[in-house]
Amino acid sequence: MDTTAVRAYLLGLQQRIVETMAALDGKAFLTDAWTREPGGRLQGDGKTQLVEEGGLLERGGCNFSHVKGTQLPPSATAHRPELAGAPFEAMGVSLVFHPRNPHVPTVHMNVRMFAALPEGREPVVWFGGGMDLTPYYGHEEDAAHFHRVCRDALAPFGPELFPRFKAWCDEYFFLKHRNEPRGIGGIFFDDFSLPAEAGGFERSFAMLRAVGDAFLAAYVPIVERRRDTPFTEAQRDFQAWRRGRYVEFNLVFDRGTLFGLQSGGRTESILMSMPPLVKWRYDWHPEPGTPEARLFSDFLRPRDWAQWTPEVPCA
Repeated sequence: MDTTAVRAYLLGLQQRIVETMAALDGKAFLTDAWTREPGGRLQGDGKTQLVEEGGLLERGGCNFSHVKGTQLPPSATAHRPELAGAPFEAMGVSLVFHPRNPHVPTVHMNVRMFAALPEGREPVVWFGGGMDLTPYYGHEEDAAHFHRVCRDALAPFGPELFPRFKAWCDEYFFLKHRNEPRGIGGIFFDDFSLPAEAGGFERSFAMLRAVGDAFLAAYVPIVERRRDTPFTEAQRDFQAWRRGRYVEFNLVFDRGTLFGLQSGGRTESILMSMPPLVKWRYDWHPEPGTPEARLFSDFLRPRDWAQWTPEVPCA
């Protein structure tokens, strides 16, 4: 199994995203390249690129990793129990950007490839990933733009994929203990591989590239539209409170975080997704009728954002 092309694409994607975001931010990203020495539970290499206290991003990182392990952890075999315990190879790019301005949403994107290598059998390869948006103050045009870019990226691969992956995203990024979504969704897919008659590995890889390539088009226009919006300390306070939900999801439910920790990955890179400033309050709720309350009533519920127009609000 030759994964050279996948690795080359992912490294190039990371570089394009980091260069674009560094130019928007005005501060260079720190680069931390790492290698796992042979003989341990996990082998491989990667590159963590991170900015803190930037002009746009209070904290943001974009990671590449390519690892091989002796045994798939439970988080990776939840839907494929027949592969439990098999050696594996995994590579991907994962990013989270936490802007300082509460009118600019937090964003997450991940594209990855897994290969289970069961002894005496052919490798089992699948792809996963997606992107999702977590606003603090809702703007319909931003939500619609983000979802439309996701829809258009998937369109060449079949009209059924966007509705399926959007619903999967709404279901996945949901805090069950809070009974609320983390954000306004986007797309999410996992354990994805097309059969040979539908294009197999090459077609599946092409879809992964389409998703990765769509990220900057989905996010940068929103950043440019909102980054200079004035904000108050009260709005920053609400942003810090909402970030607490982000932390709760990543530490309790996120499969990527669990996979990294269970497989012996680099803790600093795995927890790069954590926001820098967070607040929790006991049983706090925004005042009815405020923009903060509107986030919950109008945005944090599944909606057909791709169909939104100012004249025809989405249901």
